[in-house]
Amino acid sequence: MKQERDIEKIYSTAEFVAKLRRLADTLENAKPFEIQIANERIYVPVRAHYSIEHERDESGEEIEFQIKWSHEPSLDS
Repeated sequence: MKQERDIEKIYSTAEFVAKLRRLADTLENAKPFEIQIANERIYVPVRAHYSIEHERDESGEEIEFQIKWSHEPSLDS
């Protein structure tokens, strides 16, 4: 089982655009998406769900592009 983790990585505008472009290309082609975040390679399956979240409080606002998926049970379980 993988260790729990909660990491936020800051990217330059050009890096963020490149990652979004790669994500859009893989979604359009119904392929899995791969990304490396803080030295860990993440494999996002085609069956993932996508959402956009907006939060606001008195100090500011935030938009999060979220990609979620559950771990499929292994054949050994």
